[in-house]
Amino acid sequence: MIKLNINGKVHSVDVEPDTPLLWVLRDTLQYTGTKYGCGMGLCGACTVHLGGEPIRSCSTPVSAAAGKKISTIEAVDATRIGKAVQEAWRKLDVAQCGYCQSGQIMSAVSLLSTKKKPSDADIDAAMAGNICRCGTYVRVRAAIHEAAKALA
Repeated sequence: MIKLNINGKVHSVDVEPDTPLLWVLRDTLQYTGTKYGCGMGLCGACTVHLGGEPIRSCSTPVSAAAGKKISTIEAVDATRIGKAVQEAWRKLDVAQCGYCQSGQIMSAVSLLSTKKKPSDADIDAAMAGNICRCGTYVRVRAAIHEAAKALA
């Protein structure tokens, strides 16, 4: 059994240690807000926080997450930064299809946790690993600035 601390709740899962964390989250534990995109850690749709850092859950073995705090999109509004990001996303109508947005939001929350007033370059660098097929990058950047302003 592998013990996982997800959004403040401990879960015991009986899976192979090399099972991708994404499959455990979605299929075993029904945390379906985290999305499957490419399966290779390149698109960012599967982004969650592991020990406070953004990681790609599709390419992270569940054994690497054991004993560390995992945060998913389902609990992002439990933090002041997460609430501000989600409010900015809604205010600026960032999402089109919405598929990539949970990963985008998790990356944005991570950025604002370390940089209170990010520049466009900071945002572009932090969000570079998140692909949006609808091309909402300009609105993502604007929403991150909006959230930073709300948090100031």
